[in-house]
Amino acid sequence: MSTFLWIIFIVVALLAGVALGFFIARKYMMNYLKNNPPINEQMLRTLMMQMGQKPSQKKIKQMMRAMNNQVDNK
Repeated sequence: MSTFLWIIFIVVALLAGVALGFFIARKYMMNYLKNNPPINEQMLRTLMMQMGQKPSQKKIKQMMRAMNNQVDNK
């Protein structure tokens, strides 16, 4: 019976470790992306120019605000 209890204990510990690791990794990535956004104003300006649009500062600020709001809502 002792072997059976050890197997149960190992399986429970493994599942707890996987769940804990998932939540720690998720929290780390959310903080990383919040502190280091994948796109900045210069990249957005270049992207808009490549699409043939003349980017104004107002439009760039508006798009950055929309992207930041989308990240904050999640």
